[in-house]
Amino acid sequence: MHFPAFDDFYQRLLFLLPFATNFGIPERSFTYNAPHEWKDTFPQCGGAEQSPIAISRHKVIPIGLPPLHFFRYDEPFDQLLSVHNNGHTVHFSVPTTVFGERPSVTGGLLQDFYEARDVHFHWGSQQSKGSEHLLNGRRYDLEMHIVHRNTKYISDEEARNNTDGLAVLAVLFKVVRTGPTFYQPGLNEIFGSLLHLGDFNSTYAPPVLITLESLLSNLDRGNFYSYKGSLTTPPCSPAVLWHVFAEVLPISYQDLPKFWQLRNRQGRPLLNNFRPLQSQETRQIFHRRPADQQLLWL
Repeated sequence: MHFPAFDDFYQRLLFLLPFATNFGIPERSFTYNAPHEWKDTFPQCGGAEQSPIAISRHKVIPIGLPPLHFFRYDEPFDQLLSVHNNGHTVHFSVPTTVFGERPSVTGGLLQDFYEARDVHFHWGSQQSKGSEHLLNGRRYDLEMHIVHRNTKYISDEEARNNTDGLAVLAVLFKVVRTGPTFYQPGLNEIFGSLLHLGDFNSTYAPPVLITLESLLSNLDRGNFYSYKGSLTTPPCSPAVLWHVFAEVLPISYQDLPKFWQLRNRQGRPLLNNFRPLQSQETRQIFHRRPADQQLLWL
């Protein structure tokens, strides 16, 4: 027996599934063409404590925040990654490690444990650098976000509705044209995947198991800025405790253009997928430096 209504329902469902993001927001519902209009559909985008912001070392509070503590970051994932071009960014969901749990982090501004859920990137174009945060008046070429959810919340929606629901580690990159080859095995796998992700909604699995730690290379994890902010895409929930690393990692001049070759759902180049700077308002920005540097600061 044939039921046209059911056929129509499932066709609609299958059409919508590819556009569901990790945080439950339909990917077709916003664009970077007019981010000032996001608030018309997502009111929180026009609210307080929004991200990204400009961070200046001359306007931060040097404070002895606890260091960040990483758990299972060095354990290989138990499956190959599925890196996806969703029309807004390149991202992958963080799988469990070979020991059955996801990597997590605590410390800094975090009072709880936060489980890694998603990794994605923001970039510019040949004419514009593309990091979301500015450090000391400079916008960099690329920014990577490792998104974590507070383990006391059972869903992304619940986490978004609480000011301590999410934690994002932000890593900035700058193009380096000369010098030795960078030993960044995890990052190199992700950058290599871009060659297979040109079309909207395409997916690629790098052929080796990696660790989340390998995406941080030899980054100085003890030197970071922290503040209370929001998601930088709709619904812009003010639920994020940001930790932006002060050290900027290198990216090869051969790798950055791979991002510029990606296309959005309209088949156009996926470029400049960063949100404009938001007001700092009265928020405090903290700077945590390693112990020896703290002494130099004083």
